[in-house]
Amino acid sequence: MHHLRRALYDHAAFLGGAVLTALLCSTSPPARAGDVAPSEPAAPPTAIDPFHELETKYIFGFTEGADIGAEGEKSIEFETTTAFGMRGGSFGAIEQEVEFEGVPTQFFGYELSAHGLLQQINNVEGLDNLNRANFSGLSAELRFLIFDRSPDQPIGLTVVVEPEWARVDGVSGAMTNDFSTTFRLVADTELIQNRLYAAANLIYQPDVSREFGAPGWGQSSSLGVTAAMAYRIAPKVTLGGEVQYYRAFDGLGMQSLLGNALYVGPTLHIQLSGHVMVAAAFSAEIAGRAVGDPRALDLTNFQRYLGNLKVEVEF
Repeated sequence: MHHLRRALYDHAAFLGGAVLTALLCSTSPPARAGDVAPSEPAAPPTAIDPFHELETKYIFGFTEGADIGAEGEKSIEFETTTAFGMRGGSFGAIEQEVEFEGVPTQFFGYELSAHGLLQQINNVEGLDNLNRANFSGLSAELRFLIFDRSPDQPIGLTVVVEPEWARVDGVSGAMTNDFSTTFRLVADTELIQNRLYAAANLIYQPDVSREFGAPGWGQSSSLGVTAAMAYRIAPKVTLGGEVQYYRAFDGLGMQSLLGNALYVGPTLHIQLSGHVMVAAAFSAEIAGRAVGDPRALDLTNFQRYLGNLKVEVEF
């Protein structure tokens, strides 16, 4: 009997030790100071789209975009506009503008500009030969944003008014007093978000001028329609093309047609950094005719080739 109780006691002790060992092995040791609890694997970061929102004002070449810039933005711009080729000889004009731009509110922006003009004219029909550079005038640009693009409003619309005083005729080079105002209705849209853009401009420009020594004031006007598309081939590089059509008139109210011209050409926009932008455009006249002239193209009232280069520095 004594041996039986001893065997049962040894057997129970063995089972109890086994159970205690299993419990100790299955239970984590208490945390100690300095121990770091294991964490779940971190989710991969969300990829950033390099094709962020782009201001459209200058991406279309001669055609303007509806954006006016961010509120409080200020910048200095250097704009070079060239015109080459007229009937019967060689014609070249290079206009250089230095512009200060400000955006005091999200609905209004302005530019103040000073102009210089270099002209070279040789044997052009109806013009005197000339090789001269001059300070040529002053201008302003007032931009009024009617509505901006948004998910509920895919089209941006801006009205632009550009009064200008010129002391040199941009074609003949004669010294003059010239007052003009360009009225521009600008619309644009995004066809593919942050990648493909389109814009259209409707332009009307009345002009009054008097050459020094002339007895009276001359009156003229022009009407233009332009359209452009631009595609971002890289986050900082945008390529595009545009079409421009202009009609020149005698009289402020477009009373008498003088001629018309159709231009096409490529555009380029490069955002070098967050504060520096370069834009370029080139257009060639491919169709048109001056009234009373049977020859193809209007090289009496318009030039054969147009170019534009802009450099903007924000601060």
